[in-house]
Amino acid sequence: MRKGKNLKFLLLIFLSNNIILYAQQFTLNSPGEINKIQVYTDQQISYQVWHRGVLVLEKSPISITIDGNELGVNPKPRRPQSRSVEQTIRPVIKVKKALIQDEFNELEIPFRGGYSVIFRAYDDGIAYRITTSLKDTVVVNDEQIIYNFPQDHRAAFPIADDFFTHYERTHVIQKVSELANDKFSCLPVLIAPENGYRMVITEADLYDYPGFYLKPGEGGTSLQAIFPKYPKTYSTPNDKDVIPVEREDYLGHGSGSRVYPWRLIAIADNDSELLHNELVYKLSRPLQLEHTDWIKPGKSAWDWYNDNNIYGVDFESGINTDTYKYYIDFASQFGLSYIVVEIGWYDITTNDLIHPLPAMDMESLVAYGKEKNVGLILGVTWKALKDNFEPAFDRFEKWGIKAIKVDQMQRDDQWMVKYYEKVARAAAEHKMLVDFHSSYKPTGLRRAYPNVITTEGVSGQEQNKWEGQGTNPENNLIIPFSRMVAGPMDYSPGAMRNAQKQNFHPSYSRPMSLGTRCHQLAMYVIYESPLQMLADNPSHYLNEDECMQFLAAVPTVWDDLHVLEAEFGSYVLVARRSGEEWYVGAMTDWSARDMELNLDFLAPGSYTIQYYQDGVNAERYASDYKMIKTTVTNQDKISIHMAGGGGWAARITRD
Repeated sequence: MRKGKNLKFLLLIFLSNNIILYAQQFTLNSPGEINKIQVYTDQQISYQVWHRGVLVLEKSPISITIDGNELGVNPKPRRPQSRSVEQTIRPVIKVKKALIQDEFNELEIPFRGGYSVIFRAYDDGIAYRITTSLKDTVVVNDEQIIYNFPQDHRAAFPIADDFFTHYERTHVIQKVSELANDKFSCLPVLIAPENGYRMVITEADLYDYPGFYLKPGEGGTSLQAIFPKYPKTYSTPNDKDVIPVEREDYLGHGSGSRVYPWRLIAIADNDSELLHNELVYKLSRPLQLEHTDWIKPGKSAWDWYNDNNIYGVDFESGINTDTYKYYIDFASQFGLSYIVVEIGWYDITTNDLIHPLPAMDMESLVAYGKEKNVGLILGVTWKALKDNFEPAFDRFEKWGIKAIKVDQMQRDDQWMVKYYEKVARAAAEHKMLVDFHSSYKPTGLRRAYPNVITTEGVSGQEQNKWEGQGTNPENNLIIPFSRMVAGPMDYSPGAMRNAQKQNFHPSYSRPMSLGTRCHQLAMYVIYESPLQMLADNPSHYLNEDECMQFLAAVPTVWDDLHVLEAEFGSYVLVARRSGEEWYVGAMTDWSARDMELNLDFLAPGSYTIQYYQDGVNAERYASDYKMIKTTVTNQDKISIHMAGGGGWAARITRD
């Protein structure tokens, strides 16, 4: 009934064609009339956005310059077309829920000159994209993306050093006007008005085109896009970095008939709603693979974070066959699906991916893993893979490798964005998963190629190996509301050496985390990644029987999500369901915090809950925790106390 009302409203607008062309304004409401887009086509295409009747984006221009012609200035609109869509998407990989409801109203306005702008209004956000139907090959000189805010809002900026960036940035919370003129920010950017709605700016369906960043706009309350231009010359200072030195004076080139990426704003009434948002996935191109039954999410042991610093064994640990058999034994004991064999298994001076180092018997390792039901993930630099592309994939498939971890791209210019798709497609042809590291933010590639199982592009656990205080509980409480809106993130949790600020120090070979043990356990429920790492040393985990009871059981994909309490930068409490089991995770910043868990999301009946809480001395000794096991029903409530930098985690099973 609601949909019919909106469709009738849209048709009335479109039938009044003379009025539309005279006024040069178009209005598009979301299905529930929560968000509204007003489009203007007078001197320049521009748009405004309202959320629940409140203006959240002032008139903001849209244009793209192709072959020197700025499309969007002095536009001449033709008859627009509209549609309303209500569908259910069943994702191959269930990151948040088993089903995704996709409902939107769309308005496409064609213009003379061979281009159109498509607008979509959802109840949880808005988006637009440019399309062109030009002949032959074109050069894209620039694209104008501007966000004019009605006020000087708070924002969470992951500041970039340069266009050569791995996106592993902690967030700076400041007013829009306080972003320095010589700085720009990676995406996503969280806009957080005081005591108001929330907006997350990012992009979706990015293919064959550079990603964009945000820099200060004019007037102090606006942001505008800046793009990495097409690389012209490079420097290669080492085996992994290929750094653009000179760039062309254009963004990219290609077919004149194409669609450009979606420019989207996720809009929420509060912080909790952001954790439900799947706008990037909904706006991205649909599945491109015919068969997906071979794509298996799961958990993995990771060698690099702990520097292969295992102990209590009768062999010398390092990059060798015996060490990785030890990882396989550990993974098998606790039901982990994979182990990572990080970069270093091949000669990095020659980038030879065909012949492992003599200490690595890859065929026997894969066979041993197969016997133990554990697959291997090979770490490679993107350059080594590029230099050996087809032979490497053929060899990996011959060995029986289940996934590749492609690292050190640190770019999202047009060439590199195309390379991501090339890797995803080739890996799918060889039935391999992909984990992109030192990567840009997710933009929906995982919908078309669900073998792209997870992506880094986040300031994760590894940062504490060499830099103090970077990946801390405050930043950990921002990324669920910003970076995670874009898609799954390989943060690599699971540290068993934990520290408060006063006794933390970075260590490459014996790293520790900032915050408590339970802060780490809660990440497995709060942070979304279908390929989730157990980052720490298997030798540590083998001494932590109680923690491994939780880590062995916790899933990496989910059927349902309940966000119970949330405030970005401060705290979060969520419950997730997988099959008949529920898991609960809570995290706090450096402030000690008390919360109450209401179990009314459970169905009637009796349940066993096993939960992990910060210990009495966790404020001084961050690894201190207590495990409690008891019986509950959906009528019960549990008091949660978290130390500063603390957390709380639980598994709930039906009796």
